[in-house]
Amino acid sequence: MFFKIFFLFFLLLFSPFIGYAQDNFNPKNSFTRAKNLLLDEVYFDYKKTVYCQADFNDDRKIIPPKGFNMAALADRSERVEVEHIVPAENFGKSFSAWTEGHPLCVTRNKKKYKGRRCAEKADPLYRKMQTDLYNLYPAIGSINAIRENMDFGHLSEIVPSYFGSCHFKLENETIEPPQIARGIIARSYLYFNDTYAPFFTLSPKKKELMEEWNLKYPVDKWECIRTFRIEIIQENENTFVKQACIQKGLWPDHQEKNLFLNRLQKYLPKKRIKKTDKKERV
Repeated sequence: MFFKIFFLFFLLLFSPFIGYAQDNFNPKNSFTRAKNLLLDEVYFDYKKTVYCQADFNDDRKIIPPKGFNMAALADRSERVEVEHIVPAENFGKSFSAWTEGHPLCVTRNKKKYKGRRCAEKADPLYRKMQTDLYNLYPAIGSINAIRENMDFGHLSEIVPSYFGSCHFKLENETIEPPQIARGIIARSYLYFNDTYAPFFTLSPKKKELMEEWNLKYPVDKWECIRTFRIEIIQENENTFVKQACIQKGLWPDHQEKNLFLNRLQKYLPKKRIKKTDKKERV
């Protein structure tokens, strides 16, 4: 009898985030929901962007770092957006719904469509990849807009920063990110390559660069906490981060897990999830 009562209590306690992991394959899942989970739950106590370490507030307004050039896309420089480190188009084109369309992708006027919108509607694996929190990071909106689907790489030292004090370089469709973001970028790409092949695979040259950055720019305490929280929500591991965190003694303990579970209980009511699914994607 005691075991039955304990089991029921366990289900009640853990159902919200267990549901999220299963919901990655649910048509009701959305990128909007993933963005809100990331910014409201994972980053509730660490409101900094990935590339420039710019602060942002609870209203998702950017507090630009000193010397940041906001001339490009000034309106989007004032807000935080959620960036796919591995761009959606890079893996989206592996799906036929993106490239060819799908019987489900027909408007009310009987007009067929394809691309990202179709892949979101028709393919559960694409939705899972698009909303994978390990690949999502807060970024200054203008940087998210400029980056688009460009690849990361090394550029000449004479190439100036595109955004002033934030050393984010751009030339010939290649982005050189600030050093502080390179390890994070590498571990996102390596995780995606390991988790989602053949729908996403790194070229030998790109994999070599990501492995180089992974070693040269190791995990820090925040990356470990972030990964720990996402693992609880999604119920899958990013071993490229987790193993390094364990080796450095930075992986949070059971007490931290219980605290975060309590937070999820408080901040993930079903009504809010349904409401945010209807918002437009940035």
